[in-house]
Amino acid sequence: MTAPSFAPDAPDAIPLLAVEPEGLDAALDALPPEQAAWARTLGFKAGSGEVALLPGEGGLAHALVGRGKPERRGRERFALAKAVAKLPEGAYRLDGNLPERELREGALGWLLEGYRFARYKDQTPPKARLVAPEGVDAARLETLAAAEWLTRDLINTPSNDMGPAELEAAARQVAEEAGATIRVTVGDDLLAENFPLIHTVGRAAAPHRAPRLIDLIWGGDGPQLTLIGKGVCFDTGGLDIKPSASMLTMKKDMGGAATVLGLAKAIMGLGLPLRLRVLIPAVENAIGSDAFRPGDILRSRKGLTVEVNNTDAEGRLVLADALALAAEGEPGLTVTFATLTGAARVAVGPDLAPFFTDDEDLATALARGGKDWADPVWRLPFHEAYESMIEPGIADLDNAPSGGMAGAITAALFLRRFAPPRYCHFDIFAWSQSNAPGRSKGGLMMGARALLAALPEALGL
Repeated sequence: MTAPSFAPDAPDAIPLLAVEPEGLDAALDALPPEQAAWARTLGFKAGSGEVALLPGEGGLAHALVGRGKPERRGRERFALAKAVAKLPEGAYRLDGNLPERELREGALGWLLEGYRFARYKDQTPPKARLVAPEGVDAARLETLAAAEWLTRDLINTPSNDMGPAELEAAARQVAEEAGATIRVTVGDDLLAENFPLIHTVGRAAAPHRAPRLIDLIWGGDGPQLTLIGKGVCFDTGGLDIKPSASMLTMKKDMGGAATVLGLAKAIMGLGLPLRLRVLIPAVENAIGSDAFRPGDILRSRKGLTVEVNNTDAEGRLVLADALALAAEGEPGLTVTFATLTGAARVAVGPDLAPFFTDDEDLATALARGGKDWADPVWRLPFHEAYESMIEPGIADLDNAPSGGMAGAITAALFLRRFAPPRYCHFDIFAWSQSNAPGRSKGGLMMGARALLAALPEALGL
């Protein structure tokens, strides 16, 4: 797949004027009279994503794109991307006095709109390309778009072609491109190196889909950032098997791993002055003669025991061992990304990335970063009154408390028992349920741009 990029600047780039309804008459009056008349004939009203193509002597002389009413702009992200498929082939230069955030969002959305998942069927990308608008960091936007394209590709790949071994291969490629080191612990070696929960969850899978822990390290100076992604490459639910309808999107249960690999690609590509560690427990939660069972009590790397009350709550188990490993070193800021609970979707829906942290400054920076970079996030609490809900009495912890209440919070509290002191957890959906501007149906990166924007403040970069 061709990397996302802006068009080279050229004198023949077609002017693309972004217009809002309130300023439409003034914008048309500034055009040559014949072009203004043509726009009025077309009935152009400057609605969100609406396009008017204005001819000139040599062909297309100008294009108008609607911004929509200001009071409705908060309802959709990447509205400019709605116009991309409506424009004929060519390079376009965005005109108009857009606010900085809207200009940046529009340019990034244009790049994201170009994504197509074409591994199994040819897909035609849009042929309209944008010249990088003046005032935006084009290289940064291209890097962010490339990171998201990688994340989407990994999530969209079906599980027969994206098992633990293939996820490892993707991590190795990311490491090789950036000059990072990588170490992978596979199969029974997980037991020898004391990763019992990762081994237990993945041990029922076929030998060629054996569980593993991927450990990538990059950078020699600066503050430490540890990213941990849930890499459940397919989740049957285990012996507590999921209904058929619930399994249809379970190729995305490695969305946390895909997100941290995309984010790592961006961090390394931008050359941020930090030390990065990426940990991915990669498993398949399969059903077999060696599958772990409801009622089993497991001992974790940290030594805490866990009663298994639902084998479909496996993500927190594999993350627990990875978090314990991170806590043994110099973790700095540690962040987990995981498609962990349906409860998070019930709480905030599919469009928000909920996060948990006790770090007030980080929470503020994340909220600001999400707003600035069209990556909406929402803070949920580590509500300590619910700690007793994850304490079954027969073991230290319960992986799936009964009662059906506060599922996202209890899962986050479970992870915090294993985490280093400075910790943030994202419970992401990693999926777009339908085509939207800049977000085609399928795999989706969530929370990563917000975190990237927060890092300078969070780590003192």
